[in-house]
Amino acid sequence: MTDPEPAEFALIARHFRPLAASTPGALALSDDAALLDPPAGRTLVLAADAMVAGVHFLPDDPPETIGRKLLRVNLSDLAAMGATPLGYLMTTALSRETGDAWLGAFSRGLAEDQALYGCGLLGGDTVSTTGPVTLSLTIIGSVAEGGALRRNGAREGDALWVSGTIGDGALGLLALTGRLAALSDGARATLGARYRLPQPRLSLGAELGGIATACMDVSDGLVQDVGHLARAAGLGAEIEAADVPLSEAAKEAVAADPSLLARCLSGGDDYELVFAAPEEKADAVIAAAVRARVAVRRIGRFVAGQGVHVTGTDGAPMPFSRGGWSHVA
Repeated sequence: MTDPEPAEFALIARHFRPLAASTPGALALSDDAALLDPPAGRTLVLAADAMVAGVHFLPDDPPETIGRKLLRVNLSDLAAMGATPLGYLMTTALSRETGDAWLGAFSRGLAEDQALYGCGLLGGDTVSTTGPVTLSLTIIGSVAEGGALRRNGAREGDALWVSGTIGDGALGLLALTGRLAALSDGARATLGARYRLPQPRLSLGAELGGIATACMDVSDGLVQDVGHLARAAGLGAEIEAADVPLSEAAKEAVAADPSLLARCLSGGDDYELVFAAPEEKADAVIAAAVRARVAVRRIGRFVAGQGVHVTGTDGAPMPFSRGGWSHVA
């Protein structure tokens, strides 16, 4: 008589093994590790991000969107380096109250985005916790040898660009927690969706090779993340707040409360790309954005000195108590 299958293995077989079906190197999650051959002429790119209930997502968020956000924030790191995804490793630390229905919906969300972005599960671990649900994903991608976008390449005089719109993630969290009650229902829904489901700009990142001199994704706040690019290059940066692209929903929020503009520029959770490019490559940037079908906007430039200086819509310097989110401050 054989022993019954351990509960953990049954859970993996039920919810996670189907996610590995498209990645042969996962070995059907039956071994201690996966096998992965990098494509010829490509360099592997690896990144990891964790999400904790109550910090990176709301505990009552739909589990489908939690799974999709977990994958998307990691895909955004690949986009920032101009890479394309190959697969991922995932660790789930689940509370005893996390039921089978939650895991089923979580896995369905992952499956939906795996199909959308062309990657699959390679392996990972499942553990229990007495604390909040904690999820960690390590994304693996590839980029042409020598073609990775880096943070440290900006040069004095380079233009500063950003994709998409800024501020929706931060305002979305406010909307979902009842702090933007004056907004229209449509605006609140739009902002909430942007917080729960960021859009990794993989197509744009892949097009910026040979054009951008530096790039990263906006996860912790535009001002703070521009500061990372500037500091890595030994430069300062200037941002024109009037040029920062806002969605119609964000414009509605700022019109109702102008102080929210600072939140848009420093709140984080946008997962757009912010990048440097020489002034003479402006047409190439626009052409790349057209090919990628992603809007871009020039919002400033890199200058000699240090720090990030933001000019407000009134032409005066715009002060910030902090430029973005920190997990340790």
